[in-house]
Amino acid sequence: MAIEDPSVHQLRLLLTLAEELHFKRAAAKLYLTQPALSQQIRSLERRLGVQFFTRTSRHVELTAAGQALLPLVEKVVTAVDDLRDAAVRSSVGDTRLRLGICENVAALTATRTVLDTFTGLYPCLGPDIHVLDFVEQATALENGKIDAAFVYLPVPKGLHSMALTTEPRMVCVSSSHPLALRTSVTLAELAEHPVVSVAPKMFQEGRAFWAVDPRPDGSPVRYTSHDATRFESMLSIASFGGAIAFVPAAAAGLYPRPDIRYLPVDDLEDCTFGVVWAEGAGDRPQIKALEQVCRQLLRQGLPAGAVEKPSPLPELAPIRC
Repeated sequence: MAIEDPSVHQLRLLLTLAEELHFKRAAAKLYLTQPALSQQIRSLERRLGVQFFTRTSRHVELTAAGQALLPLVEKVVTAVDDLRDAAVRSSVGDTRLRLGICENVAALTATRTVLDTFTGLYPCLGPDIHVLDFVEQATALENGKIDAAFVYLPVPKGLHSMALTTEPRMVCVSSSHPLALRTSVTLAELAEHPVVSVAPKMFQEGRAFWAVDPRPDGSPVRYTSHDATRFESMLSIASFGGAIAFVPAAAAGLYPRPDIRYLPVDDLEDCTFGVVWAEGAGDRPQIKALEQVCRQLLRQGLPAGAVEKPSPLPELAPIRC
């Protein structure tokens, strides 16, 4: 009888089933369907010419051969993990991903899903989180104090961006404002209202995008005299009336306040949330790992908005450090 080499993936499935001794529980733990798990186990048994489990409608048990071979399976999987760990350490050393996050994106589903997945797969790479305001984040990217950041686009030239989600933009007004009684508004109806000014140190294109400046008819926007650098500061300024602020739709769930109202704007284009890093940093192992995680999660589909429930990690083995 010909013996074929098993895949490491199949050996990992075997170890999980041996631990659970229950196909449904093991499949759920592995984020697989029961038929898919059964197929992989049968394929493994055919390759090695060994029956690892006895199966009935109620019980799953290791056979005598399965019990004898299980320690060897564990050694093989551990050896592969050790090999991968050594390869990662040799390529990245002790460098960790320094990641900038502003307060208004910390609780987004996309942010948390990327962070949880990255940490689970690459614990030796971090990330080290730096909570920064709008200006600090842009400066930290420019001077290299952080490697990457979660941001709403657009971003300055010299940064590479990867879009993760899109969502509507809304307008934030004081709850005492006459518009607060509306279910939606148009840009024309907001034309006479000044926009809360963010710090001029923010790059001009981003500042203009979040003020919708100029408006579709070409008219310029009036700004308040404030230099807001934090998201909650913008909301507080708008809450006193006399000014408005354009914000991502996720803000309505993240920052519910009795003194402000979030209104849909019928003719306002969506905004995009993503991750950015310096153009020349794409070859760094930390950035490659971050990009790999983001691409895999994009294939699975990243929801926009605030965190509602944790998302399962993809089916990849973590790199132990």
